[in-house]
Amino acid sequence: MNEIKIDLNELNPQEFFGNQNVNIAKLRTYFPEIKIIARGSNLKAYGEKRVLEEFSKRTDMLIAHYGKYNFLNDEIIERIIMSTEKDKDILNGGTETMILHGVGGRLIKAKTFNQKRLVESMNKYDMVFAIGPAGTGKTYTGIALAVKALKEKQVKRIILTRPAVEAGEKLGFLPGDLHEKLDPYMQPLYDALRDMIAVETLQNYLEKGVIQIAPLAFMRGRTLDNAFVILDEAQNASHSQMKMFLTRMGKNAKFIITGDPGQIDLSRRMTSGLKEALLILENYNEIGIIYLDDKDVIRHPLVKRVIDAYKTIENDN
Repeated sequence: MNEIKIDLNELNPQEFFGNQNVNIAKLRTYFPEIKIIARGSNLKAYGEKRVLEEFSKRTDMLIAHYGKYNFLNDEIIERIIMSTEKDKDILNGGTETMILHGVGGRLIKAKTFNQKRLVESMNKYDMVFAIGPAGTGKTYTGIALAVKALKEKQVKRIILTRPAVEAGEKLGFLPGDLHEKLDPYMQPLYDALRDMIAVETLQNYLEKGVIQIAPLAFMRGRTLDNAFVILDEAQNASHSQMKMFLTRMGKNAKFIITGDPGQIDLSRRMTSGLKEALLILENYNEIGIIYLDDKDVIRHPLVKRVIDAYKTIENDN
């Protein structure tokens, strides 16, 4: 039987292995054909030569990542193990890209490969579509880029908008005026902003219109100059709404359109403006389209499992 031995003397083996060797257990799920033993400051593996070589390569990448960031978790391990040769940032040992410092000096980063691709695409194009399931950081990364652009005076205002389509709820039965009815619906946008802008400053921006949060219907008739504009939950925009929004782009404007085609809340008679736009615009070189997937989910680990479970059912149907 073939054997390899990996020396971890330059690291903290206990932290690399994880609490109760949880990281090693994760590795075993990806390499069931070989026997992996963590002991002291060494990692040993036994099995077929070809599999051992791949295991050694991926472990070296994990060691490089840990040496740089002093941190490993399930998402990082999965991304590195499942990476391909084109994922150069992962092969170099790190996937995170700093975007800005948030409240209390918090580092706001693009934490996955596709989130980093979104950042790079936004630097290259004025209009970018970010498509993926819940929890992949589409909106959060987009808002971080918008706040960065505002702080660096690249734009004069941020505009965040969503189609006012309920996910099974009826806004009309909520108490209050239109603003009060819509506030809870826009809450995820406020939550992201509060991570990045101090409360008093955020309130001042909202009062002065430097940051605007409004339903998509309120964009009609406007020309959005010197603005970073994010259309969130775009899968719920109709054909006419999407066309209207995309033609609002003014001078020195940046547009991000985020959405999940798998969570459309429109009536069955209506076509999703997002799905239609992706088909119409997919061959335009001036527009970026980034697809995120379940490997980019950075919420609780159960979120990824829920996505996988629903995907299985939907594929069966």
